[in-house]
Amino acid sequence: MAQSLSMTPQQYVQDKAATSGSSFYYAFLFLSRPKRLCITAFYAFCREVDDIVDEVTEPGIAASKLAWWKQAVLDAFDGQVHHPVLKALMPWTQAFHIKSHHLLSIIEGCEMDLTQTRYLDRPGLERYCHLVAGVVGEVSALIFGQTSAQTTQYAHRLGQAFQLTNIIRDVGEDAMRGRIYLPITDLQAFDVKAHEILNRIDSERFQALMAHQSLRAQELYTEAFALLPQEDLRSQKPGLMMASIYRTLLNEIELANYPVLTQRVSLTPIRKLWLAWKVQALGLF
Repeated sequence: MAQSLSMTPQQYVQDKAATSGSSFYYAFLFLSRPKRLCITAFYAFCREVDDIVDEVTEPGIAASKLAWWKQAVLDAFDGQVHHPVLKALMPWTQAFHIKSHHLLSIIEGCEMDLTQTRYLDRPGLERYCHLVAGVVGEVSALIFGQTSAQTTQYAHRLGQAFQLTNIIRDVGEDAMRGRIYLPITDLQAFDVKAHEILNRIDSERFQALMAHQSLRAQELYTEAFALLPQEDLRSQKPGLMMASIYRTLLNEIELANYPVLTQRVSLTPIRKLWLAWKVQALGLF
């Protein structure tokens, strides 16, 4: 918080978004100023609570910090705003229909990371993805400007596609934290043992398992695009920019034959910007 003392709330969230290096940041560049200010503040909120899980090594302290955020959200919607991220976000919540339950759901998903390092099956994993990514997609779609209720379904499906892409990319990094997000039933189906992933041991069986995960992610992208109503196609371009970036990343991982246990596959900033511009200018995604 010391850094925030010399910054306005808007500067704080801008710095949080820009320094993250996220693909989301490139989509923000093409938004109108009110939408850009809102989505940047919302994204900074997501980063704040997610960073607690990733950076705080003591689970009890992390749980206390997330509990503080839950109360801070409730207080903010009651008129008492304590954190620069919420100070930047709250002026926009009414205009863009953001509710306290949206933010609390995201915190709930982060809390799952403190108590759960394995997922038995696909439905269990999808519940987690719903909270940490589907709800993020829903709020983002509201900020971008949806007119059809069906766009919420599209946004949830797209958010799940993003999260599964992240899971595929981060298998090795998550293993170093003792986490395996791939469903146990999938590991069993491909005869991949948990200790092999935790020790980052590559194999043809592991590559087959990852190909299966990648296929599911590709299906989620296709399903999401099919759900997007034509009347919201233009307003939802920022989400489609992110989809282009994330799906290109997934394709790169596939082409490299899933080296995710030992390296992090990524796209350069200029390539991300190029993919975002192609969606904005040419409608290509």
